[in-house]
Amino acid sequence: MKIIECVPNFSEGKNENTFAAIKLALEKTGGVKLLNLEPDADYNRVVVTMAGDENGILEGAVNACKAAAENIDMTTHKGEHPRLGAIDVVPFVPVKNSTMEDCIKIAEKFGERISKELGVPVYLYEEAARKPERKSLSDIRKGEYEGLEEKLKDPEWAPDYGEAKFNPKLGAIVTGARFFLIAYNVNIKSTDVNIAKEIAEILRESGRAKR
Repeated sequence: MKIIECVPNFSEGKNENTFAAIKLALEKTGGVKLLNLEPDADYNRVVVTMAGDENGILEGAVNACKAAAENIDMTTHKGEHPRLGAIDVVPFVPVKNSTMEDCIKIAEKFGERISKELGVPVYLYEEAARKPERKSLSDIRKGEYEGLEEKLKDPEWAPDYGEAKFNPKLGAIVTGARFFLIAYNVNIKSTDVNIAKEIAEILRESGRAKR
Protein backbone atom coordinates (compact mmCIF):
# COMPACT_ATOMS: atom_id res chain seq x y z
CA MET A 1 0.00 0.00 0.00
CA LYS A 2 1.20 3.48 -0.86
CA ILE A 3 1.53 5.83 2.11
CA ILE A 4 1.51 9.60 1.57
CA GLU A 5 1.82 12.42 4.08
CA CYS A 6 0.02 15.76 3.92
CA VAL A 7 1.00 18.77 6.04
CA PRO A 8 -1.55 21.57 5.62
CA ASN A 9 -0.83 24.91 7.31
CA PHE A 10 -3.91 26.85 8.40
CA SER A 11 -4.02 30.53 9.39
CA GLU A 12 -5.37 29.99 12.90
CA GLY A 13 -3.27 29.42 15.99
CA LYS A 14 -5.63 30.17 18.87
CA ASN A 15 -9.19 28.97 18.28
CA GLU A 16 -9.77 25.55 19.85
CA ASN A 17 -13.07 25.20 17.99
CA THR A 18 -11.21 25.35 14.69
CA PHE A 19 -8.75 22.68 15.83
CA ALA A 20 -11.62 20.47 17.01
CA ALA A 21 -13.41 20.83 13.66
CA ILE A 22 -10.27 19.79 11.76
CA LYS A 23 -9.74 16.79 14.04
CA LEU A 24 -13.36 15.69 13.68
CA ALA A 25 -13.22 15.98 9.89
CA LEU A 26 -10.21 13.65 9.82
CA GLU A 27 -11.72 11.21 12.31
CA LYS A 28 -14.70 10.83 9.98
CA THR A 29 -12.49 10.15 6.95
CA GLY A 30 -11.38 6.61 6.21
CA GLY A 31 -7.87 5.75 5.04
CA VAL A 32 -6.16 8.66 6.79
CA LYS A 33 -4.78 9.26 10.29
CA LEU A 34 -4.06 12.51 12.11
CA LEU A 35 -0.45 12.38 13.34
CA ASN A 36 -0.01 15.82 14.85
CA LEU A 37 -1.69 19.20 15.25
CA GLU A 38 0.66 21.97 16.38
CA PRO A 39 -0.72 25.48 16.87
CA ASP A 40 1.39 28.62 17.33
CA ALA A 41 -0.37 31.60 18.89
CA ASP A 42 2.29 34.16 17.87
CA TYR A 43 2.24 33.03 14.25
CA ASN A 44 -1.55 32.56 14.52
CA ARG A 45 -1.07 29.40 12.52
CA VAL A 46 -1.52 25.66 12.99
CA VAL A 47 0.42 22.90 11.24
CA VAL A 48 -1.48 19.64 10.79
CA THR A 49 0.24 16.38 9.87
CA MET A 50 -1.72 13.44 8.47
CA ALA A 51 -0.84 10.27 6.56
CA GLY A 52 -2.82 7.73 4.59
CA ASP A 53 -3.31 5.86 1.35
CA GLU A 54 -3.85 7.68 -1.94
CA ASN A 55 -7.61 8.07 -1.64
CA GLY A 56 -7.61 8.61 2.12
CA ILE A 57 -5.03 11.39 2.03
CA LEU A 58 -6.90 13.21 -0.74
CA GLU A 59 -10.23 12.97 1.05
CA GLY A 60 -8.63 13.84 4.38
CA ALA A 61 -6.99 16.95 2.94
CA VAL A 62 -10.22 18.11 1.31
CA ASN A 63 -12.31 17.49 4.43
CA ALA A 64 -9.81 19.12 6.80
CA CYS A 65 -9.58 22.18 4.56
CA LYS A 66 -13.34 22.52 4.30
CA ALA A 67 -13.63 22.33 8.09
CA ALA A 68 -10.94 25.00 8.49
CA ALA A 69 -12.58 27.21 5.86
CA GLU A 70 -15.81 27.30 7.84
CA ASN A 71 -13.98 28.64 10.89
CA ILE A 72 -11.34 31.05 9.54
CA ASP A 73 -11.88 34.58 8.24
CA MET A 74 -8.83 36.24 6.71
CA THR A 75 -10.38 39.71 6.88
CA THR A 76 -9.62 39.71 10.62
CA HIS A 77 -6.45 37.57 10.64
CA LYS A 78 -3.24 38.90 12.15
CA GLY A 79 -0.06 36.87 12.62
CA GLU A 80 3.72 36.94 12.37
CA HIS A 81 4.02 34.25 9.68
CA PRO A 82 3.75 35.03 5.95
CA ARG A 83 0.48 33.70 4.51
CA LEU A 84 -1.64 33.89 1.40
CA GLY A 85 -4.90 32.58 2.79
CA ALA A 86 -6.84 30.70 5.44
CA ILE A 87 -5.57 27.41 4.01
CA ASP A 88 -2.10 28.70 3.29
CA VAL A 89 -0.21 25.70 1.95
CA VAL A 90 -1.07 22.02 1.47
CA PRO A 91 1.98 19.90 0.53
CA PHE A 92 1.89 16.16 -0.22
CA VAL A 93 4.95 14.06 0.65
CA PRO A 94 5.87 10.51 -0.46
CA VAL A 95 6.47 8.26 2.57
CA LYS A 96 6.28 4.54 1.72
CA ASN A 97 5.83 2.72 -1.60
CA SER A 98 4.88 6.08 -3.13
CA THR A 99 6.65 8.42 -5.53
CA MET A 100 6.86 12.13 -6.13
CA GLU A 101 4.77 11.59 -9.25
CA ASP A 102 2.03 10.05 -7.09
CA CYS A 103 2.07 13.15 -4.90
CA ILE A 104 1.97 15.51 -7.87
CA LYS A 105 -1.15 13.77 -9.19
CA ILE A 106 -2.83 13.98 -5.78
CA ALA A 107 -1.92 17.67 -5.44
CA GLU A 108 -3.47 18.32 -8.85
CA LYS A 109 -6.66 16.46 -7.92
CA PHE A 110 -6.80 18.31 -4.62
CA GLY A 111 -6.23 21.69 -6.26
CA GLU A 112 -8.95 21.15 -8.83
CA ARG A 113 -11.48 19.93 -6.26
CA ILE A 114 -10.85 22.46 -3.52
CA SER A 115 -10.91 25.39 -5.95
CA LYS A 116 -14.42 24.38 -7.00
CA GLU A 117 -15.74 23.39 -3.57
CA LEU A 118 -14.49 26.50 -1.76
CA GLY A 119 -14.40 29.01 -4.62
CA VAL A 120 -10.74 29.91 -4.10
CA PRO A 121 -7.80 30.39 -6.49
CA VAL A 122 -5.18 27.64 -6.15
CA TYR A 123 -1.49 27.69 -7.08
CA LEU A 124 0.77 24.66 -7.62
CA TYR A 125 4.30 24.82 -6.18
CA GLU A 126 7.51 22.82 -5.70
CA GLU A 127 7.56 19.58 -7.76
CA ALA A 128 4.00 20.19 -8.98
CA ALA A 129 4.75 23.71 -10.26
CA ARG A 130 3.90 24.32 -13.90
CA LYS A 131 6.02 27.47 -14.15
CA PRO A 132 9.58 28.00 -12.83
CA GLU A 133 8.57 31.18 -11.00
CA ARG A 134 6.01 29.20 -9.01
CA LYS A 135 8.34 26.51 -7.69
CA SER A 136 9.25 28.52 -4.58
CA LEU A 137 6.54 29.05 -1.97
CA SER A 138 8.03 32.38 -0.93
CA ASP A 139 7.76 33.68 -4.51
CA ILE A 140 4.07 32.78 -4.70
CA ARG A 141 3.48 34.33 -1.28
CA LYS A 142 5.03 37.70 -2.18
CA GLY A 143 2.57 40.43 -1.29
CA GLU A 144 0.80 37.99 1.02
CA TYR A 145 -2.94 38.05 1.62
CA GLU A 146 -3.03 41.85 1.75
CA GLY A 147 -1.66 42.10 -1.81
CA LEU A 148 -3.57 39.15 -3.26
CA GLU A 149 -6.50 41.08 -4.70
CA GLU A 150 -4.14 43.20 -6.81
CA LYS A 151 -1.92 40.22 -7.66
CA LEU A 152 -4.86 38.31 -9.14
CA LYS A 153 -5.39 41.13 -11.64
CA ASP A 154 -2.00 40.32 -13.20
CA PRO A 155 -2.34 37.66 -15.96
CA GLU A 156 1.10 36.35 -14.96
CA TRP A 157 -0.41 35.30 -11.63
CA ALA A 158 -3.56 33.64 -12.91
CA PRO A 159 -4.17 30.63 -10.65
CA ASP A 160 -3.58 27.05 -11.78
CA TYR A 161 -7.09 26.17 -10.60
CA GLY A 162 -10.12 28.32 -9.97
CA GLU A 163 -10.93 31.83 -11.10
CA ALA A 164 -8.63 34.82 -10.75
CA LYS A 165 -11.16 36.25 -8.34
CA PHE A 166 -10.33 37.49 -4.85
CA ASN A 167 -12.03 35.62 -2.00
CA PRO A 168 -11.80 38.01 0.99
CA LYS A 169 -12.65 35.35 3.58
CA LEU A 170 -10.29 32.62 2.39
CA GLY A 171 -7.63 34.24 0.20
CA ALA A 172 -5.79 31.67 -1.92
CA ILE A 173 -4.34 28.17 -1.47
CA VAL A 174 -0.92 26.85 -2.47
CA THR A 175 -0.58 23.09 -2.95
CA GLY A 176 2.07 20.81 -4.38
CA ALA A 177 4.46 17.94 -3.82
CA ARG A 178 7.77 17.96 -1.99
CA PHE A 179 10.09 15.80 0.08
CA PHE A 180 10.28 16.02 3.88
CA LEU A 181 10.91 19.48 5.30
CA ILE A 182 12.79 20.13 8.52
CA ALA A 183 11.91 23.42 10.20
CA TYR A 184 13.04 24.70 13.58
CA ASN A 185 13.15 27.91 15.59
CA VAL A 186 16.33 29.34 17.11
CA ASN A 187 16.51 31.94 19.88
CA ILE A 188 19.21 34.56 19.31
CA LYS A 189 20.69 36.69 22.11
CA SER A 190 20.26 39.95 20.24
CA THR A 191 17.59 42.52 19.42
CA ASP A 192 19.04 43.07 15.94
CA VAL A 193 16.65 41.41 13.49
CA ASN A 194 19.24 41.72 10.71
CA ILE A 195 21.48 39.21 12.50
CA ALA A 196 18.63 36.69 12.54
CA LYS A 197 17.92 37.29 8.85
CA GLU A 198 21.61 36.86 7.99
CA ILE A 199 21.82 33.52 9.81
CA ALA A 200 18.60 32.29 8.20
CA GLU A 201 19.86 33.30 4.76
CA ILE A 202 22.99 31.21 5.27
CA LEU A 203 21.29 28.14 6.72
CA ARG A 204 18.09 27.81 4.72
CA GLU A 205 18.05 25.61 1.64
CA SER A 206 16.38 28.46 -0.23
CA GLY A 207 19.11 30.87 0.91
CA ARG A 208 22.41 31.70 -0.75
CA ALA A 209 24.34 28.79 0.79
CA LYS A 210 22.34 26.04 -0.90
CA ARG A 211 24.47 22.91 -1.19
